[in-house]
Amino acid sequence: MATRNRTTDAGQEKDRERWMARFQVRLAMQPGVDRSVVLQAVEEVTAHCAETDERPRTAFGDPDAYAVQVAQRLVPQDRAARARRRDGRLDALDSVLKKARDATGL
Repeated sequence: MATRNRTTDAGQEKDRERWMARFQVRLAMQPGVDRSVVLQAVEEVTAHCAETDERPRTAFGDPDAYAVQVAQRLVPQDRAARARRRDGRLDALDSVLKKARDATGL
C-alpha cells in the first residue's frame, strides 16, 4: 500500500512540476511580462495549492490559457502594448537581416 501511495505522490509531483514549468514559460512569453510578474504569479499559484491541497491543473486548468489570463490581469495594458510594438519592430528587423544574409550568401 505504501509503495502505491509513493508512486502516486511521485506522479502527482511530476505533473505539478510540468504544469508549473509550462505556466512559467508561457507567462514569460506574454507581452510586457517581466521577472517580477512571473514570480508573483508563481507565488499565487503555489500559495493557493498549498492552502487548498489542489493540484495546479485542477485549480487553474490549462497552463497556457492561465498564463494569458494572468498576464492580462497583472501587466498594465500600456506596457503590454509597448512590448507588442517593440516585438513587431524586432521581427521586421530580423526579417530584413535574414533577407540581407540570404542575398549575400552569409
